[in-house]
Amino acid sequence: MTSVLVLNGPNLGRLGTREPDVYGAGTLDDLRAQLAADAPEFEIDLRQTDVEGELLGWLHEAADSGAPVILNAGAWTHYSYALRDAVSLVTKAGGTVIEVHLSNPHAREEFRHTSVITAVSTGVIAGLGFDSYRLALAFIRRNAR
Repeated sequence: MTSVLVLNGPNLGRLGTREPDVYGAGTLDDLRAQLAADAPEFEIDLRQTDVEGELLGWLHEAADSGAPVILNAGAWTHYSYALRDAVSLVTKAGGTVIEVHLSNPHAREEFRHTSVITAVSTGVIAGLGFDSYRLALAFIRRNAR
């Protein structure tokens, strides 16, 4: 069974309680269940970390294994060049990385308008809540090797 890595960065472990007016009321467990129901042919390997080095390691794993990635890097999106380099490793190895955001970064504070990972990602989906992840998964399903 093909595994899809659904990687989440800092503070996303607080979904459901952290600013539900911005991020919604659903939890990561709710997201995992929804994605698993959407694509039963895939193993949904949903992970969250507040440790940047751990996220980098997971991206290295994807570069080595070829697993497609749905990535919500949280605040690291805006300034982590180490993260950018790790995403680039995945895509240059022929892998897929879809950058997702629950909210629309361009409708928020100016510092959120810049993503250092967009240029090396396969694509970006933002502003649609959990549907951002669901659309990324639909893309992966259509383009699975």
